[in-house]
Amino acid sequence: MKRREILQQMAVAGTVLAPPAAMSATSQIDPIGSVLPMRSLGRTGEKVTCLGLGGFHIGWLSNEAVAQATIEKALEVGIRFFDNAEGYSKGRSEVRYGKYLTPNYRDDIFLMTKTSAVDAKTARDHLEGSLRRLKTDHIDLWQIHALKDPADADARLEAGILDVAIKAKEEGKIRHIGFTGHASPYAHVRMTENETVRQVCSTCQFPINPVDAASKHSFIEHTLPALQKNKISVLAMKTLADGRFFGSKMVNGKETWTLDKPVVPDVISIEECIHFALSLPISVLITGAENPQLVEEKATMVRNFSRLSEKQRLALVDKVASFAEAGNVEYYKNRDLRT
Repeated sequence: MKRREILQQMAVAGTVLAPPAAMSATSQIDPIGSVLPMRSLGRTGEKVTCLGLGGFHIGWLSNEAVAQATIEKALEVGIRFFDNAEGYSKGRSEVRYGKYLTPNYRDDIFLMTKTSAVDAKTARDHLEGSLRRLKTDHIDLWQIHALKDPADADARLEAGILDVAIKAKEEGKIRHIGFTGHASPYAHVRMTENETVRQVCSTCQFPINPVDAASKHSFIEHTLPALQKNKISVLAMKTLADGRFFGSKMVNGKETWTLDKPVVPDVISIEECIHFALSLPISVLITGAENPQLVEEKATMVRNFSRLSEKQRLALVDKVASFAEAGNVEYYKNRDLRT
């Protein structure tokens, strides 16, 4: 993408590039210890740590002790927002939160999980299963997970998934409702076109990184303005494109892919990616980490956060524009994103 096109794209999203005053960070101490800077979770009235621990990596870890240590390190460094999903490692991620997180720290954390169900009965079954595995009587945020495209968004609403969430909220089993997806920014826009979604959904989770900002089908350009207009809070994920910013990725000792010229560290740094995301009006940056050291490193970068100016953000986007053109970094996006 040419620099002029990037400038035009960033201008379209200009209304979302300056975090409002309500998003300014504050620090505090709780019964566990020092807490990372917190931000508003929009209209929910909640305050949440601006860094959250992703549950996906916790599930695929083959070493139980490392999984436990990673969760405990997250608490130690001040993370209080914990992400998960019913489908992560066939429920093992939730089981581990239920073993090492909720028994002692439930009252001091914000707990989120998700359902990828496409029918109402399955969604309800997922919710009940999540409650059992997480060993809690309520979930702070339950999200309709991994919307593929606008048609999928329509289908899940028609199937009654949101109705299940509304009923569960009335029963006190969940406190807030949201939706997620990494395949199509237009799926989220379609959700905001539904009146009930606008009324009851508080959050939306999707990829935010400099490569996305440089791409034609950008979540930052297309999704972020729609969410801000409807006062739906943003949860950022894939700030390193699910690890594809690196030259290679290892999962339990096995290499899953390689990239000839990596984004990190050849072009930009991990800290720049984190500060890029935190400079946008997001509530939480959800990070995947498969060991305690990575958690600690990310927390340090968050504590060192200095908001990037529009010029600095644009410079990062400009640097990675070629990766957006290649299309192999954000592999999770649909090929035909407008369907």
